[in-house]
Amino acid sequence: MMPIRRLEQYTLKHRQEVLIVHGLVAGAPEEIIIFRGFSSSLTRPTAADPDVLILPEAAEITSIDIVAAPYQPDQPQYLDRFLSWQQMDQRLQMLAL
Repeated sequence: MMPIRRLEQYTLKHRQEVLIVHGLVAGAPEEIIIFRGFSSSLTRPTAADPDVLILPEAAEITSIDIVAAPYQPDQPQYLDRFLSWQQMDQRLQMLAL
């Protein structure tokens, strides 16, 4: 399963958490927010079709922040910050995602 889909599944199981994914798409910075199974780009338009991957396969995830919901951009309540993809992947594997 694609990393972004696994992260969406994670937020379905952890409904009080928001993920902020930082990455690179073709060398350009990308920031995505994931909440309750849905992803939305914070740096470019998001396709209306939920089947369109918001983060291409070739994208590089540079870090992931876990924030308490509801997300308040001016005062985020960080639960964990700067997780590498490897660290988050270990969490996902423990949850069988």
